[in-house]
Amino acid sequence: MLLKSNICSGIGGTLPRHRKLHKILWFGSSTSRVYVEFAGKIGTSDLGIHFHGDPFTYNGVIALFSSWTSGSDSPRFNPNHKLYLENGGCDDTGDGYAVKEEFLSKESKILSFSDTSFDDDGKNCSESDNEDGGGGLDCTDDDFKVLDSFGKIQKQVNRAENVGISGRIEGDEDEMRHPLVKETCRLIERQSAWTPKLEIELRRLLRSMKPLQVCAVLRSQSDERVALKFFYWADQQWRYRHDPIVYYVMLQLLSRTKLCQGAKRILKLMARRRIPRRPEDFGCVMVAFSRAGHLRKAMQILAVMQRAGIELDLSICNTAIYVLVKGDKIEKALRFMERMQLVGITPNVVTYNCLIKGYCDVHCVEDALDLIAEMPYKGCYPDKVSYYTIISFFCKQKQIDKVRELVEKMAKDSNLLPDQVTYNTIIHILSKHGHADEALAFLSEAEERGFRVDKVGYSAVVNCFCKDGRIDKAKELVNEMIAKGCPPDVVTYTAVLNGFCLVGRIDQAKALLQHMYKHGCKPNTVTYTALLNGLCQSGRSSEAREMMSVCEEWWWRPNAVTFSVVMHGYRREGKLSEACDVGREMIGKGFFPSPVEINLIIQSLCREGRADEAKRFMVECLKKGCAVNVVNFTTVIHGFCLKNELDAALSVLDDMYLINKHPDAVTYTTLIDGLGKQGRMEEAIDLSNKMLHRGVLPTAVTYRTVIHRFCQQRRVDDLLELLEKMLSRQGYKTAYNQVIEKLCGLGYPDEAYKLLGKVLRTASRVDANTCSILIESYLKEGNPLSSYKVACRMFNRNLIPDLKLCDKVKDRLMQGGRVEEADKLMLRFVERGHNLPRLQRA
Repeated sequence: MLLKSNICSGIGGTLPRHRKLHKILWFGSSTSRVYVEFAGKIGTSDLGIHFHGDPFTYNGVIALFSSWTSGSDSPRFNPNHKLYLENGGCDDTGDGYAVKEEFLSKESKILSFSDTSFDDDGKNCSESDNEDGGGGLDCTDDDFKVLDSFGKIQKQVNRAENVGISGRIEGDEDEMRHPLVKETCRLIERQSAWTPKLEIELRRLLRSMKPLQVCAVLRSQSDERVALKFFYWADQQWRYRHDPIVYYVMLQLLSRTKLCQGAKRILKLMARRRIPRRPEDFGCVMVAFSRAGHLRKAMQILAVMQRAGIELDLSICNTAIYVLVKGDKIEKALRFMERMQLVGITPNVVTYNCLIKGYCDVHCVEDALDLIAEMPYKGCYPDKVSYYTIISFFCKQKQIDKVRELVEKMAKDSNLLPDQVTYNTIIHILSKHGHADEALAFLSEAEERGFRVDKVGYSAVVNCFCKDGRIDKAKELVNEMIAKGCPPDVVTYTAVLNGFCLVGRIDQAKALLQHMYKHGCKPNTVTYTALLNGLCQSGRSSEAREMMSVCEEWWWRPNAVTFSVVMHGYRREGKLSEACDVGREMIGKGFFPSPVEINLIIQSLCREGRADEAKRFMVECLKKGCAVNVVNFTTVIHGFCLKNELDAALSVLDDMYLINKHPDAVTYTTLIDGLGKQGRMEEAIDLSNKMLHRGVLPTAVTYRTVIHRFCQQRRVDDLLELLEKMLSRQGYKTAYNQVIEKLCGLGYPDEAYKLLGKVLRTASRVDANTCSILIESYLKEGNPLSSYKVACRMFNRNLIPDLKLCDKVKDRLMQGGRVEEADKLMLRFVERGHNLPRLQRA
């Protein structure tokens, strides 16, 4: 208590009093919320090419070419997950730590870094603070003005390299094998079953680790979301403070993902903690924003960097060009490079490689070749990556002759002789895009020239043959590998096993598994997952589940993909209860299904009329920390609407409000349609007004739904009033056209005629079609005189009715004794130079 009193007296004057503090005194904490999204890792290149400069300068660029040497195109891990995280006290106001009375108590509560979730509307960059400007997705030339300040900003003296950080970031590879790191990673994997004892143990390990070991823990996580949560959790712990290198590593990890808000928050936190920020740190945030699809915000990071007093350099400019190229803004990237040169920043080969990749992405390969030819005159010679980029484009298009021409041009013009990396690149790209025969031809050519193709190259070609269903050819290639002294490894065998499964030869796949054990090649999780996927695709999900349950006997551990394969196998077979059980087991093992996977399960349940079970499964996933989004809630609401259980559907909407999951236009439209179907129009009107009040813009489907249900109930006046409100928020040109057409379709032409003036204001071709529908509707009702009136109003607005349709109106008028009106109608056509139908027949 003496410690707590001294601390409180020392900082009490600086903290604002708040009625919610009670026993917890926060210093440097926040309860702000953020929505982050994850879309997979980008690997690093092993092309063997060295770029001079800072390590991060070319991380984004190297990622462009990483797939060329990856050696496989296996869909082993392709997550597209979304997750809600909470920044547990390391953000907005000051420097540091949380002083908690509970830490002095034996009854300490669990501080799990997965116990809370964020409530956002599903948009990555929707924070209220506008440090980086507006929320547009595009960029403008105004974002380039920061280049004008180049050379005018006084350099900071506390740069990262002055504190010995540069060069240490990548130095934690050996720390991965440290016992502290391994034990910490093991505890993090058990986060779903944490107890106070495990929490204390993890806290003890954290205090014993060196900064590089903390970095190793972050790098060891296969899911960057988990790494981010651990970063925030560790930052809260008493008597612990992150070393600057931890911030740099965390930013690098986030730059590989779409977790743009997490990267931005860490950048802000570094400023508040007075940790030196480098240009490449801002580059990490830029890349994260660009991956999330926020190009404008990514470019505005340059302005944030300028306001922070940090000088632009070539690395951040290359990152900006990379961001523009990835956003398909090649012209803007060229203008940015021109501005760079005007202020004295000279482009290097990485700059040009980014532009070459941009040209190839938009299929302007001739411009890319011109740029390569122009580079020597700019004092910057192309490297192999420059040529590999265009080679990749030709390989995708299966233009093998041009590939060979470019390889010769590379040797002749740039003195870059083709080597083993060149052939490996070509083989991998051709295999990746399904050109197995061409890849095999280059493989043979490489061996004829004395280059040894390794197992990775062979495995890529084998995998390509297997995907094409040419298993016999793949087996021949494997035998050839063995004959040449290049025994296949687990990747090669897995490709063949997956090929057997793709063609339905499951028994042979299982026999191959036994063959692997017999020849000393131990199958891994990917191998078993491929076999389980084959079983599930063949309708043998129960057998796959049984094999997964005895995995410990075979010394392998299922991962998230394994559980997903079995779960969706049961779903496709209609065994939804078993699918939900696998999903619960998956969560219990610490693997979280994505919102898409959750939605597939609850959608299947709703189609079978089991909306209650769907809601229960979704709530379980939400409580366990899964990323449940607005689409999942909307699916459950739609399930209840299909059963006409509107009160249950409205209850789900209330639950969304309570946990701050913002409904979107689809959610409201689903409920409005359900209410209108049951005739609860007053509630539908209230819900529509609530949607508009909350700033949710109606879509075309919303308009069609509202028009259909209100016209069905003949609530035209209420519909017009609601449409006026909707149109004031979101314009929709054909709204009144649809009202008229719907009323005509329901047999209410008189109500439709009252709205004709709103349609004839624009006098477009769409309006003419609407008027024709109204004319036909009156004819069906046996009221040709009203059809005549509609046609006359069209002539008054310089719209020409359909001549054949008006000929029918004339005949009906004459049958009813309305000869004068019939003659006037035809006369209007003659006055405008039209030949009457009967005159044409004569």
